[in-house]
Amino acid sequence: MGALDGRRVIVTGASSGIGAATVRALADAGARVHTGSRREGNLDVTDAASCRRFVDEAASALGGIDILINNAGLSRGRDPAWESREDDEREVIETNVLGLMRITRLCLPHLVESVSGHIVNLGSVAGIWSYPHGGSYVASKFAVHGYTRALRDDLQGKPVRVTNVAPGLVETDFSKVRFHGDEERGKAVYTDVAMGGPLHAEDVADCIMFALTRPPHVNVDEIVVMALAQVSGGNILRES
Repeated sequence: MGALDGRRVIVTGASSGIGAATVRALADAGARVHTGSRREGNLDVTDAASCRRFVDEAASALGGIDILINNAGLSRGRDPAWESREDDEREVIETNVLGLMRITRLCLPHLVESVSGHIVNLGSVAGIWSYPHGGSYVASKFAVHGYTRALRDDLQGKPVRVTNVAPGLVETDFSKVRFHGDEERGKAVYTDVAMGGPLHAEDVADCIMFALTRPPHVNVDEIVVMALAQVSGGNILRES
């Protein structure tokens, strides 16, 4: 039997990167997984009707919800605050903060009915240390960290664990999306990282799985994981 045999899981932002790696790990552990993303065409976390429809469909298909992995998120632009675009700022906050809160709120009635519910929010080291020219993303991930703590307060006494996983530099499509599809700029973010390179999606999925597979009385509040070459949000050692 797998470590999560039969557990009913929702993963948002599941079509690529950390989300896709997490789905694979969950399946290997025996979980039943319902996925959603814009790319799949079945979930837009910025749209209330889309979120409600997705959660209802997931709960119906799975027969309930035990675990929520809030992975959907993005960044747009890499500009100083005075040059940041309002449309980019709005998309980041609506996706990373309001979208995460919305999906969580809709799932909570199902999670509290579970024998042992669990919410995993994908935060970031950007929610611990700021870095230049990333204001909206930094703000959004600080909000995720704060909301995760608030959930722990609200859910005290209920059988729902809450974990924030805060990765550093992870080689995915994240930077290409940030640069509005510019492949060259996106790839450059991950090149020449010293001491073995950046994290990979599977590294973060391993951390998520660690938190999910602890005994029910153990709550892993936060996991901060970075490549060896990274020591804070913006301090990354590069090969010369």
